Order: sequence, then C-alpha cells, then structure tokens
Amino acid sequence: MNVAFIPVRGGSKSIPLKNIKPIAGKPLVYWTMRAACGCQYIDKVYIATDSDKIRQTVESFKQGSEAALFSKAEVIDRSAESASDTASTEFAMLEFAANYEFDNIVLIQATSPLLVSEDLDRGFEAFNEKGTDSVLSVVRQKRFHWANNAEGFAYPTNYDVFHRPRRQEYDGYLVENGAFYISSKAGLIANQNRVWGNIKAVEMNEDTFFEIDEPSDWVIIEALMKKNGITAPEEVPEIKMFLTDCDGCLTDAGMYYSERGDEMKKFNTKDGMGFGLLRQAGIVTGILTSEDVELNRRRAAKLKLDILESGCKDKVAVLERICAERGIAPENVAYIGDDINDLGVISMVGYGCAPADAMESVKAVAKYVTAAKGGEGVIREVVEKILKR
Repeated sequence: MNVAFIPVRGGSKSIPLKNIKPIAGKPLVYWTMRAACGCQYIDKVYIATDSDKIRQTVESFKQGSEAALFSKAEVIDRSAESASDTASTEFAMLEFAANYEFDNIVLIQATSPLLVSEDLDRGFEAFNEKGTDSVLSVVRQKRFHWANNAEGFAYPTNYDVFHRPRRQEYDGYLVENGAFYISSKAGLIANQNRVWGNIKAVEMNEDTFFEIDEPSDWVIIEALMKKNGITAPEEVPEIKMFLTDCDGCLTDAGMYYSERGDEMKKFNTKDGMGFGLLRQAGIVTGILTSEDVELNRRRAAKLKLDILESGCKDKVAVLERICAERGIAPENVAYIGDDINDLGVISMVGYGCAPADAMESVKAVAKYVTAAKGGEGVIREVVEKILKR
C-alpha cells in the first residue's frame, strides 16, 4: 500500500496559517492534495495537522464537484511536539509511521503548489525500478556558483572562467525543490530519514524551483501557476438567492462622519447594476447585517432588494429561516461576507464568497475570493460569475 503524507501545521511564523491561505483561488494545501489524490500509484492521502481551521478547510474539499477525487484523503491529528517550530519533518513522518499501516510513503510538502499528479506518477515509476531505495524531486539549474577562499578572494566552484560554457552546452546541476520524497516504511524507520540507500532523482519543471516560504513568494508562484495552466475547476451551483453582508462588502468598511456627526458610507454603483442584473434573472436578493441603521435601509430600498435583515446576531439562524420561508435550499444560495461573524453562513451556502481584503480565516473557507476589495465592485464581480453559469 502506497500512502501520501502531507504535514501541515497552524503555527507558521512567516505567514500565519499559510497552508490554507488562498493562492490561485484555492487554499495552498488544496493543490498538493489534488496532485496526490490524482496520482495513480497512491492509495491513500493523509493530511496531518494540529489546527482545527486547517482540518475544517481540508474536509470542505471532500464536498462539491471534486468529492470523488478527494475521497482518497483523510485528515489526521499530529502531536503538538511534531508541530513545534523545532521538530523535524522526519519526526512527524516517524510519528505517523508508528501509528499507521503502509508499505511505502511519499512525503509531500504543501508549500509546492506547482506539483502535479504526473510528477508523482514519474516518482513512483522511478521508485519501482530495480535497486532503487528512495526517490526525491529535483530541478535542473544552469547557474555559475562562486565561493570565497581563505584570503577573501572569489573563485568558481562549478565551471572554468576561461572556458565559460554556453547554456545549451552546459548540463547544469540538480537542486532539491522539496516537492516530494518517496521511501519504504521499513527504510524510513531503519534510517530515520526521508531518503536513504540507492537514491533516484526525478526532474520536475524548472519553475518548481520556487517554494512558498515568504509573502513575496506568493506573487511569483501564483503567476507561475497561471503560466503552467494549474487552475481549479469552477464550482458555481445554481443560484436562486443572493445575499451579502453590508460593511466590508458593499462598502469599504470605513465609517465617515460629517461635521454635524452624521454617519456616511460609500457604496459602489457597479454593485447597484449587479443587483439589477440578478433581479432580471429572477434571483432573490438581500442584505444580512449586524448593523441596524437608517443608511442601510435607504440603500436596500434604492437597490429594490427583496430582503433586508438588520441587527443579525446569528446569521446562520436568520439564513435558515429565510430559506424555509422562500423554499430555497442553502446550496442554491450565494453569500458574500468579510469577517468572522460571516464564517457560518459562508460554510453553509452553496457559493460562499469573500472580498480580497476579508479576514484570512474567511477567505480560507470561501469558494471564491474576489479580486476586488470591499466597496470596489465585489458584488458585481460575483454576479458576473453567477450569470456566466
């Protein structure tokens, strides 16, 4: 039995909860999970975490249009010790090996979203070749390395400066990209290491040299994913009712006051057109907000919305009541929210969305995160996706 092991912890220092931070429209861990579940040689995919938020996010992948693909996946606990800043990945692997039965294991790093199923297929094919004990993924680099000698002068370490090779004549060298490592369970335990014995290197696309460690890596890798055609499937269900929070979605969440102390808000006219398009399509529209102010009532009236629920303390309960009254199932509802009081509704509806500047925990569970920030046409952007369906 071949298993994939993907360790993800909630305590990342450089990027908090980075393993579920959206990239290319999906949480980071989604991409390596999808690659593992799509590999023809992997029987079971284990995601080991110490975070309830990560567990909730991973479990959500097993619903919707990709439920069959992610049926291989199982979320398991990892100890606080194995998820500490000082624990090695080998420690987590050995902890897993002590508690689960398998023959061979592929360690997959969630920080390598450019990994695809075909890479893992080639990895196992190399592993199955006679005499191979373990496998690691690499990329080929064609750069010239230098070092300093004892006197402080630089010298080349991998080429002759008097015979500088042209790129097409230079074989280059192999670099670990950290995407995956394959070993037998027996070899892992005996050697206490992810690779050992006769090791084979499987080359991956040179773009996979990059891993996500710092915030700046996000922009680079997201662009590379787009370049390599690594995209998530659209999951827009049939929508019969469209609801949104107000502040942070219809507005920029700013509170403006006149000299007389009158409260003001800035709304976007593009969103007004979006609601008009939904009305023409026969979709019920409304606002669910914890605020109870006259400004919101006037805006809802101008937009000709069907529903305005003000002063909501429990949005899930309100949504359940509205769905029952209208005879509309939650899976046929779209909702946009930006803060933690929206989490329950976003998880409950068929198409939960969040603005680009929503709280990270909200974006992690949303099916779609807009390019626009709150008050900058968020509703119109989501409406376009719904109507394209």
